[in-house]
Formats: sequence, structure tokens, C-alpha cells
Amino acid sequence: MQAILWMSGALASFCGMAIGARELSGEINTFETLFFRSLIGLLVVTTVIFSSGQLSLFKTQRLKLHTLRNVFHFGGQYGWFLGIGLLPLAEVFAIEFTVPFWTAILAAVFLGESFTWRKSLAVLLGLLGVLVIVKPGTEIFNSASLIVLAAAVAYAVSHTATKGLASTEKPLTILFYMCLIQLPVSLLLAIPNWTVPEWVHWPWILLVGITALTAHFCMTKAMQSAEVSVVVTLDFIRLPLIAMIGVLLYGESVNLSLAIGGVLMLLGNLVNFYKPKAASNQ
Repeated sequence: MQAILWMSGALASFCGMAIGARELSGEINTFETLFFRSLIGLLVVTTVIFSSGQLSLFKTQRLKLHTLRNVFHFGGQYGWFLGIGLLPLAEVFAIEFTVPFWTAILAAVFLGESFTWRKSLAVLLGLLGVLVIVKPGTEIFNSASLIVLAAAVAYAVSHTATKGLASTEKPLTILFYMCLIQLPVSLLLAIPNWTVPEWVHWPWILLVGITALTAHFCMTKAMQSAEVSVVVTLDFIRLPLIAMIGVLLYGESVNLSLAIGGVLMLLGNLVNFYKPKAASNQ
């Protein structure tokens, strides 16, 4: 039950962030949106750390890995926000579901994790799902789809680096350095096309900044409350949910290829994370 409650918060956060990004698309430069996202996140995380009295969370001995993680995470965020303004919301979310597959490949290459037949099948199903959704060779296969796919790969690199950091760093430390490193980068890139936000923009800016943090927090708590396979299954509800939002708020359509591709990705994720009871008890 706890996992369902935390995942409800995560789903609401992801959808809220997508709506905020869509509303700001074309109004505020993407780099500027990312700057405000990092600024809000840094203020919130710093306040939480000070309030907890655990000032040691500000320290790290692994700045290089934090920097590597956040270069790719920033690239992934930029591609995701850009895709939100160019593609139907459901298609962006569907392509994003390939992140676990790319992560499995990268973890095998760089972290020495075993690449079993189960992971191989998961990757195959995931890639097949992408092909069904973006339909290479047709007019739907465009640069916007490639941008979101590249963002998914960048997220996978970021997740792989996070796995490496998790052995020594606390979640709040990782979040703090995420905001701290990405803040000046996004500011420098935003300055050439800076737009002073109007009052109508601020609710969406705040929505993006806050939901970016609550999505991370709720997903982490859900992972602590239930098995990963359960969380992945619940997370898949995000796809039909954002598709419904796209239809109701933005008049987007949902086609059969998106549904089939999404199901293939769900199966791939379940194959990747499912562990037989006999194996898990050894």
C-alpha cells in the first residue's frame, strides 16, 4: 500500500513536470527553465540539509564523478524538455522508458555487471518497442524522436554514474551536487536568449522546480517500500495517464503503435527486473 501511495506521488510529479514544461515551451528558453529548476532545487535541498543538521552531506570526495553524472543528466534534461515541446507527451514518456535498457548495457560495460540472457531479452524487447513507436522510414521518425532517444541514453549514463556514487554518497548529497553543478551551466547557456519571466510563467516554473524534486523523492521511497518489478509496473501507468492528459489538455491523439510499443517496453522492464523466488532466496 505504501508503494502505491509513493508511486501516486511520483506519477503526479512526472505529469506535473511535463505539463509545466509544455506550458513554458516557446515562452521561456529551455536552458532558462533548467536554470530555475536547479535554483529551486538547490534552495530546497540546502534548506533540508541545514534543517537536518547533517552538514557533512555538503561534503564529497567524488567531485569528478558528480560532474560526469551531471553533464549527462543535464543533457538528458535538455533533450526531454525540448521533446516535450515538439512531440506528443505520450511519445516522449514512451521513449523515456528505454532508459533501463541503456542503463543495463552501460552497467555491464563500465561497472562489470553481468549481462544475462534475461537482460538481453529485456533490451531486445525495449528496442523493438522503440522501433514500433517511432516507425523508422516513415514521416513520424523525425529529429524530435532522435532528440528524446538521445536524452534517454544520456539519462542512462547518469543512472550508471549514480549507481557508482550510491556506494559512498547519500541521496541528498547527490541531489545537492546535481543542482549545484547544473545551476551555473544552465545560467551561462540561458543568458544569450534570456527572457524575463512574466507573472503568468511563475506558477509553471515553480511547478517544474518542485515536481522535479518530489518525483525523485517519491520514486526513491517507492523503491524502498516494494520490489523494483512492482515499482516498474506501477510506473508504467504514467504512459496512459500522460496520454490522457495530452488528449484532454492539448488535443493530442493516441495511435495503436504507441500502445503496442509501450506494452513491449513494459514487458522488457518486467523481464529485466523480475527475479524468481528461488533465486532471490539464495
